[in-house]
Amino acid sequence: MNMKYIWNKLLKKLRGSAIANSSIHKTSKVEAGTQFINSSMNRYSFCGYDCKILNCDIGAFCSLADGVIIGGAQHPIEWVGTSPVFYKGKDSVTKKYSEFERPKVKRTVIGNDVWIGDRAIIKGGITVGNGAVIGMGSIVTKDIGDYEIWAGNPAKLIRKRFSEDIVQGLVKISWWDWDDLTIQKYSQYIRNPEQFIKQVERR
Repeated sequence: MNMKYIWNKLLKKLRGSAIANSSIHKTSKVEAGTQFINSSMNRYSFCGYDCKILNCDIGAFCSLADGVIIGGAQHPIEWVGTSPVFYKGKDSVTKKYSEFERPKVKRTVIGNDVWIGDRAIIKGGITVGNGAVIGMGSIVTKDIGDYEIWAGNPAKLIRKRFSEDIVQGLVKISWWDWDDLTIQKYSQYIRNPEQFIKQVERR
């Protein structure tokens, strides 16, 4: 393998990640260069390089690509001025004319088995359903339902991954809540949703 590639990869990983006031399951991973603040991540999920995750709860078996941004505080657009010189908190601008409390930051909820593409941006307070897919570079400003595929700027519904019957069946099964042994047992059917549901219903 090319030594330059190996060296650059090593340097990328050596940057570390900034994690504060958060819980990450021991089977999950947050890659280098990522800020992960006031957030949680359930089992077997991962977050790529250079992401910014703020005030967010991420489910199990989620895949977040590089450069994803989720959540964050908003400026008070209903006030006369949106500048941080009018509200409490430490900011880039140190001057304070007043120090009013900002509206409470809304938490963002990412369901289970969600795949978010490179450099997608998800507005704070959004809920993304189980099994959803968000295309690369998308800007999400609305809630996303179970097993829906969204993409674009602003992101729009492209289609559902499966028929409504299959979606309802998978949501009812909620395989992401199973223990490892049960997932291992049924993993042989993972490529065929209909067969997967039938085999689970037989048990």
